[in-house]
Amino acid sequence: MSRRLADVARKVGVSEATVSRVLNNKPGVSEATRQAVLTACDVLGYERPTKLRGERARLVGLVLPELANPIFPAFAEVVGGALAQRGFTPVLCTRTAGGISEAEYVDLLLSQHVSGIVFAGGLYAERSASHAHYRELVERRLPVVLINASIEDLPFPRVACDDAVAVEQALGHLVALGHERIGLLLGPGDHVPSERKLAAAERMLTTLGRPLPPERVARSSYSLESGQAAATRLLATGVTAMVCASDVLALGAIRAARRAGLQVPTDVSVVGYDDSALMNATDPPLTTVRQPIEPMGRAAIEILVAAIDGAAAGSDELLFEPELVVRGSTGAAPAPR
Repeated sequence: MSRRLADVARKVGVSEATVSRVLNNKPGVSEATRQAVLTACDVLGYERPTKLRGERARLVGLVLPELANPIFPAFAEVVGGALAQRGFTPVLCTRTAGGISEAEYVDLLLSQHVSGIVFAGGLYAERSASHAHYRELVERRLPVVLINASIEDLPFPRVACDDAVAVEQALGHLVALGHERIGLLLGPGDHVPSERKLAAAERMLTTLGRPLPPERVARSSYSLESGQAAATRLLATGVTAMVCASDVLALGAIRAARRAGLQVPTDVSVVGYDDSALMNATDPPLTTVRQPIEPMGRAAIEILVAAIDGAAAGSDELLFEPELVVRGSTGAAPAPR
């Protein structure tokens, strides 16, 4: 006990007597000092006294799949800023290949007595992934918010960009440019946002009297190299335009076109999704569908903080409207050969 008092006192910059008063739930300590002592206990890995365990630290986990895709640092910046304005400290957790898994990060965050967790681009969107760590969060009744689409049976509130509207905007733009042979470059088959994009594309193209052939749908992991390989398969089918499920995949598609001796947009048009950093500075500047990151991130934190304060979170999905941003990677369909 004495070592714990000394460690926490040193961390916070107060006396051991003050730490003792907080841990014994005695009066005479300011709320700011009290929260600082409890947070220091969490950070140092010390268990709170039983009577204080219900009062979680003002820490919030932010779990991201990667930082290489610029859309995720953008979400981290918005979410982190919104949390700071509410008096919370974000704890950033990023999955890496062969590194700490999402489930292990959840265990770590629970050990730190976080007040809640925000997930962006997590395993909740993959049907074939393990979801046991989410079930544990449900059982613990920890406030959780998911950013973007999820499998249906997780009872968490979700903040998402409308994938169907995004695809309709991209396809409408390409159809207006005269393209008839349009391909889709999507994420894995069990990925819920890609499911939604595909369903919307099939509905729209069928309505236009040009059903989408299976060979014009390519699947890829969300990397430049995988996108290039999948786009190469699409180009072999004779497509003159591609709608991609991320900006990174779109850049892979542009590289594939150039490797095939084609010019963008003269021979093939490419549309991305996200409007992540620097997409207006690529060659050519990328036409893409912009996710409204700022309002989505702030809405996620409003929902999370309300749940932390005791409001019923529910499991509704708040859908945000995307925006088509037309730049130089799309143009009129080439004349028939």
